[in-house]
Amino acid sequence: MSILIAVVSLLGTIAIFYTCKVFYQKFKKEWLTPMLITPLVIIFVLLLTGTSYDSYNAGANILTNLLGPATIAFAVPIYKNFSLLKQHAFEIFLSIAIGSAVAIISSFFIALVVGLNDKLVHSLVPRSVTTPIAMDISNMIGGSPTLTAVFVMTTGILGSLLAPIIIRISHFRSPSAKGLMLGMGAHGTGTSKAFEFGELEGTFASLAMVVAALISIVLSTMFFPIFEQFVMNILLP
Repeated sequence: MSILIAVVSLLGTIAIFYTCKVFYQKFKKEWLTPMLITPLVIIFVLLLTGTSYDSYNAGANILTNLLGPATIAFAVPIYKNFSLLKQHAFEIFLSIAIGSAVAIISSFFIALVVGLNDKLVHSLVPRSVTTPIAMDISNMIGGSPTLTAVFVMTTGILGSLLAPIIIRISHFRSPSAKGLMLGMGAHGTGTSKAFEFGELEGTFASLAMVVAALISIVLSTMFFPIFEQFVMNILLP
């Protein structure tokens, strides 16, 4: 019975995602994005059928394990446009480094203001990194990888929903500006959204996501503990 539930969970998740994708492509409404609707439909089905998360995840976990290879696959468009990326290497690295630092620091202060405990604080800090790497960072700094995955998904969905609005308001025209913002601010989900704008936007987003992950590993594991201790010594002398 458990094997049947696992198989149904896996196939059902794929079916729900592609159904949502069809509706999204047909109506082109931001709130119909599969990354938002798919989890809501799955939660509704699990509650309706009384299926536990562990039973569901026994099959759907295969999709989670594919996040790593999927992230690596973003190297293909980066390779195809490598010469263009080299021309803007300094600007790209500087903007992503600043973005990664701001993401970590803002997450930390948001957590303090809300009054989260240490485990939740450390789970929130890597929220602006692609899921598999964010979960590893969370584990290294004392957070909960499962909670981090939720924070990452929430950040990605909100980022991909708000990004088109920000792009319109700010009158962004260059593919690099659109792509770097989406890749840095909304990681994998944002990169998927960037490819809807065009291949160059998707390429810059892919690079931003990968570089942000590497920079965030260094910032979160080496510099964040020092920064956290410094801030806490000021607030709680």
